[in-house]
Amino acid sequence: MINDKDILSALEKVNYPGFSRNIVSFGLVKSISLDENDVEVLIELATKDPAIPQKIHNDSQESINSIPGIGNVKINLEIKNPPEQVNENGIGQSSLPGVKNIIAVASGKGGVGKSTVAANIAVALSQTDNNLNVGLCDCDLYGPSIPLMFGQESARPMATDENEIIPIEAHGIKLMSMGFLLDDNSPVIVRGPLATRYTQQFLKGCMWGELDYLILDLPPGTGDIQLTIAQSVSVDGAVIVTTPQEMALIDARKATSMFAKVNVPIIGIIENMSYFQCPSDGEKYPIFGEGGGEREAARLGVPLIGQIPIEMPTREAGDSGHPVALGDSITAKEFKNIADKIISSLS
Repeated sequence: MINDKDILSALEKVNYPGFSRNIVSFGLVKSISLDENDVEVLIELATKDPAIPQKIHNDSQESINSIPGIGNVKINLEIKNPPEQVNENGIGQSSLPGVKNIIAVASGKGGVGKSTVAANIAVALSQTDNNLNVGLCDCDLYGPSIPLMFGQESARPMATDENEIIPIEAHGIKLMSMGFLLDDNSPVIVRGPLATRYTQQFLKGCMWGELDYLILDLPPGTGDIQLTIAQSVSVDGAVIVTTPQEMALIDARKATSMFAKVNVPIIGIIENMSYFQCPSDGEKYPIFGEGGGEREAARLGVPLIGQIPIEMPTREAGDSGHPVALGDSITAKEFKNIADKIISSLS
């Protein structure tokens, strides 16, 4: 006789479109009903893209039908719209009270400097002529680095009587990170469901107040946390961080595809570690290759909004808790140009 485990094993072969995780591990399979060898499955989705339910339905049907001896198969989809609000101009706004815009900073690959870019984008936005209120949520639960970059490793957030987390503030930015809840040497060992709860707590259980921009520093890859964010809040745009080399560009494509699947527009690509400018002769050396970000932006039909050099002051600024965008270097000016492009893109 066919049992629930047979059905779940079949559905574990069905990935959520654009993601590397299957619909079972994401918790989308809500019920399985068996009548001898006939099966009925309920799958719950939150999406506005009609292609996603269709793909999941077809793949689930095909996978279950491959079970020897299976009878009739019925796949029921319960589709919910992701939360979204619309302002008077018809532009989608975030579903977090008081937060006007949510920007995701992502990469398909680790080690490309995504957190450094996210931290400096937040600082650059706050330093524009409009005196914007900015928050930064470190969604990389397994490798939280924002506390170090803002010099707040020993800070611990307080909570209100309603159990809302009060963000840490540094350099005019409101911050939340798993790093504030752990000792320096404590690893984060959480599986999918718990990672989902932490992420939702950081987003919706944090007292962000009135913000013009909330920057989300996402973990690398396309997994639980990314899907949780896509289904929990309305993200206004995403910035993809890569380096010029092909190895990083391949994974950047995956991140771009993921956001397309969940209807998040790509603001642009940032090429980090774009070149090294020798201080002795002023020559630029493309250590990790040349033109990769520009070619990839053209291929994807999105703008290249910044090229960040690799330099010691950026590393020193991050280690000392004073992001390089606080200064007036060439890199700081580039981050300020990126901030202006992000503002223009969403206006």
